Amino acid sequence: MRGRAEAITHGAATIINAIATGKGAAVGVDLWTKASVTITDEPGTVKVKILSDSSEDPVLAEKTVEHVLKHFGLEKEFGAKVETRSNIPVARGLKSSSAAANAIALATTAALERNLDDVAVVKLGVDGAMDAKVTITGAFDDACASYFGGVVITDNLERKIVKRFEIAEAPAVLFYVPAKKTYTADSNVKRMKTMAPVVKIAYREALNGNYWAALTLNGLIYSSALGYDSSPAVDALTAGAYAAGLSGTGPAVTAIVPEDKVDAVKEVWQKREGEILEARINQEKAKVVG
Repeated sequence: MRGRAEAITHGAATIINAIATGKGAAVGVDLWTKASVTITDEPGTVKVKILSDSSEDPVLAEKTVEHVLKHFGLEKEFGAKVETRSNIPVARGLKSSSAAANAIALATTAALERNLDDVAVVKLGVDGAMDAKVTITGAFDDACASYFGGVVITDNLERKIVKRFEIAEAPAVLFYVPAKKTYTADSNVKRMKTMAPVVKIAYREALNGNYWAALTLNGLIYSSALGYDSSPAVDALTAGAYAAGLSGTGPAVTAIVPEDKVDAVKEVWQKREGEILEARINQEKAKVVG
């Protein structure tokens, strides 16, 4: 068997980081990751090329393919070749791992000419991320926002979608991305868990539909816990952003910005070292392409 398939998924930004409580929320953004998977007759062998960042560890791709093959009972029959490319910066809190795991899981399933429901595909990607140790909670919230788009609120421990919101308006999403990489698995979990009582307040706000306020509150909480400077978020709010805060475990900061304030937010961020990325809210589901 030499089936091949390609899939595309999108990025996401944190609304509620789930590390403190096991419950989280995220919003899809139109940054993207594509994965092409070719099934081979070499069981136990997964060859990976990360075209957009060859320095990155291929273990996430390897583990995700292995979980899909195992799910179908095919791990002793087939291996795979995987190529990924993406415009999502790695290890900055922009959900590069969730997007990659989703794209690889979906492409592998399609290359095997099998069908799974969407949540099952997401869960196989989460299994791969857990096995690869690139996540602390499994990042089910990030994975769902990446896969489905819109605002997704989840129970990561139960791997359940609690609520979803489609975004009526289409604000810009700006990211201030410092040059330094920060890997989630290296974060101080104990410090983050001490913030659980206030993170629960932010989570309730998100459930009630106040997801932009929740994003800002969550960002301030986790910036404090992890020792990040919160002034990039405050500067964005002062310049007119609806919401701004740390994404994931950082170091990137997300700002949700009305169209007429995009230039003002960029201007305050351009005074800092680092990159500014501009995206839009994504509401398009992951799909097989080509």
